[in-house]
Amino acid sequence: MPTPERCGAPDTTCRQTEEDFRTIHHELGHDFYSRAYAGQPPILRDSANDGFHEAIGDTIALSVTPEYLVKAGLITTAPEASGDIGLLLQSALERLAFLPFGLVVDAWRWQVFSGSVTPASYNTAWWQLREQYQGVRPARARGEELFDPGAVPANTPYARYFLSSVLQFQFHRALGKTAGCTQPLHRCSIYGNAAAGQRLRAALEMGASRPWPDALDALTGQRQMDATAMADYYAPLKAWLDEQNRGRPIGWQP
Repeated sequence: MPTPERCGAPDTTCRQTEEDFRTIHHELGHDFYSRAYAGQPPILRDSANDGFHEAIGDTIALSVTPEYLVKAGLITTAPEASGDIGLLLQSALERLAFLPFGLVVDAWRWQVFSGSVTPASYNTAWWQLREQYQGVRPARARGEELFDPGAVPANTPYARYFLSSVLQFQFHRALGKTAGCTQPLHRCSIYGNAAAGQRLRAALEMGASRPWPDALDALTGQRQMDATAMADYYAPLKAWLDEQNRGRPIGWQP
């Protein structure tokens, strides 16, 4: 029997995955953001900055906690917090590991745009940045006859995804406080909380009508991006990893 690729395909069984569930939240975030600022003049019907548009749906997805899944009828019993490390590690491998890569993509792109990197050294510059920020090297030599940056989608600014990776946790922490959550941040959910919803809507309705720090302030009470929310979210994982890596060398290895 062929493996089903999508729901509704003929002669297959619908396969629903956790990745699909998160993707739905992400894409609906774009949709609801657009609906929220639809009352603005056409020129201002956009997000406060590119990172906001990418962050909104992912912020809502952070509220998909075990307790939420029980309320939604998707599972019957919430697992104990002692099992959270595996979930946090999976999340960190996706979100935290992306940060240096997202930076590398646009750092390389802007070096090309500025002319500081020429076609003669496109691939060399790419791998220099990857080693500097990600700590990785190619398994074998990659010469200039190759073009490894070409694996990155063309004409897609990656700064928006870098910003989103920070903003979504900042949004989540602020909305969790508004909702009165007293649990660890990774267990907070704003599902069904009117106060958090009103605060979120107020920021979304601004669209691009105000400078982005104003929208950030309306949503979080802060006017600067703050990555400490990400550290708060992954604090249990950080404590666990510190214990697992006790006595081991840390950092890029030659």
